[in-house]
Amino acid sequence: MNQQLSHVRLLCLLILFSSLTIGFATVAGDDKNPFAPKAYLIRYWDKEIRNNLPKPSFLFSKASTLNAVDAAAFAKLAAVDGGAALSTRLPEFCTAAKLLCFPELQPSLEKHDKDSNFAVYQDKNFTNYGTGRPGGLDTFKKYSEGVNIPVNDFRRYSRNSAGHKDSFLSYADDGNVVEQTFHTYGAGATGGSGDFKVYANENNVPDIRFTAYSSDANGRTQSFTSYSENGNAGEQTFTSYGKNGNGPENQFSSYGKSSNVVSSGFSNYAETANGANDSFTSYSSDMNNPTNDFNNYADGGNGVTETFSSYRDQANVGADSFSSYAKNSNAAEVGFSNYGKTFNEGTDRFTGYGKGATGESKVGFTTYGVNNTFKEYDKEGVSVSFSRYTNVSSGGSVSQSAATVSDSLVKKWVEPGKFFREKMMKEGTVMPMPDIRDKMPQRSFLPRSILSKLPFSSSKISELKKIFKASDNSSMEKMMKDSLAECERVPSPGETKRCIGSIEDMIDFATSVLGRNVVARTTQNVNGSKKKVMVSNVKGINGGKVTQSVSCHQSLFPYLLYYCHSVPKVRVYEADLLDPSTKSKINHGVAICHLDTSVWSPTHGAFIALGSGPGRIEVCHWIFENDLTWTTAD
Repeated sequence: MNQQLSHVRLLCLLILFSSLTIGFATVAGDDKNPFAPKAYLIRYWDKEIRNNLPKPSFLFSKASTLNAVDAAAFAKLAAVDGGAALSTRLPEFCTAAKLLCFPELQPSLEKHDKDSNFAVYQDKNFTNYGTGRPGGLDTFKKYSEGVNIPVNDFRRYSRNSAGHKDSFLSYADDGNVVEQTFHTYGAGATGGSGDFKVYANENNVPDIRFTAYSSDANGRTQSFTSYSENGNAGEQTFTSYGKNGNGPENQFSSYGKSSNVVSSGFSNYAETANGANDSFTSYSSDMNNPTNDFNNYADGGNGVTETFSSYRDQANVGADSFSSYAKNSNAAEVGFSNYGKTFNEGTDRFTGYGKGATGESKVGFTTYGVNNTFKEYDKEGVSVSFSRYTNVSSGGSVSQSAATVSDSLVKKWVEPGKFFREKMMKEGTVMPMPDIRDKMPQRSFLPRSILSKLPFSSSKISELKKIFKASDNSSMEKMMKDSLAECERVPSPGETKRCIGSIEDMIDFATSVLGRNVVARTTQNVNGSKKKVMVSNVKGINGGKVTQSVSCHQSLFPYLLYYCHSVPKVRVYEADLLDPSTKSKINHGVAICHLDTSVWSPTHGAFIALGSGPGRIEVCHWIFENDLTWTTAD
């Protein structure tokens, strides 16, 4: 009898839990379900924060979108093999949890034996495209324009073609976190040309890779014009470019102009090429803090001509590395004209330059900026010409104060209104408002039940790559490495920092610094962006006194990740923002003023825009959309 009762009770429990499961599944993301991540978050907030102020809707809109059933299922997978089991359901996980996951591009089996014109196209893997084509023209126009996270892959493109032309016009303009990969592009091609014009213009964090580009090609011309202009951060890499080519011609014109903190890498470029003719004109001009790495460039080339004209002209600081340049070449001719005339001194390293060159190779430097190091420079068999060359050790200098930089260049490097002085925070001030729109990919936080089971360190990058299916040297891998490096960076003097991937973790960090009577503040909307606004009804938080705050800024990661930190000596302000013409209220802004800038870099954008230098002025900025600053509640 007792055994029968036990079976009955068990059956009733099974029916009860089955009905509950069905109920959870039908109310995805319902915060009223006590087992849903959002409901847990609300309870946690009420327990940890000791005031009755309204919960910030902008922050809660980023809370986990998972329902109770999915949260439990994915948490179970996250607990297996360091989270690796999540990769078995990655597309489903990314969709349900609203994460940033790159599409898995499958090789295209399409055959293109006629001229093609691609417009308004994205997320494509071109495999065996144009292979063996005799003549013809393929054009890419307005491809991936204005797209968030476009991923395109060109593999074996125009391989072994003859007289085939490729044109990339207005390609991937205004993109966000763009990933373009060109594998074996034009390899073994005879004649023909590739034209990249207005390519990747005004991109945010582009990652563009050219691997085995034009290798073993014969008489093929590549032209890069207005390439990657006005970009922000990101990286361009050229590996095995023009290797073993015969009579190739590559032209880089207006490359990377006016971009901000962009890295270009040229490795094995024109290696063992015959009769190559490459020209770099207006390369990295007007850039802010560019980094260019030329490694094993034109090594073993025969009769090659390399010309660098107006290279890094009017750029601000930055670093260039030329390693094993024109090494073991024969009858090479390399000219640098107007090289490195930067506003503030950058770093140039020439190692193994022209070493082992023969056949009366010629190297010339004309109007060359400040040199840092020339090592292993081989003059034997090499004709060297230096004209108007500036060397710091000889007392010369091309350095200028950031204050002398022209207004036009300041506007290119630093958006007007991005930084301002504290005296601007008074009623009646009319000032430019920068573009405060959130340009990061849309993502959500993970619930702590999942986040706590996932690896998060540079030493665990292989596990993270496995979970999110990031291939070697992909932009996903670079994105995660960069964010982890910033999170693991040693704090600046007086800084307290932590990277967080859940709102619960953010609450813990904010309350550990400020106590439990806290409030999260951000600018109300994006109205006024890129226009002038009038400041009105200014209120200083904590009575306008020097205070503590915890500011949180987004980082690029598959799930929503914030870099939160507290720095000493700040003042926080709120102000109504008006249309200067109509005097009507359009926004309610939150600004933070850093009173101690002594540990900031001399090349910080604030000093470029405002003049002066570290520790000499205070610097203020608005809190951008979806960023926030925590303060004690008034």
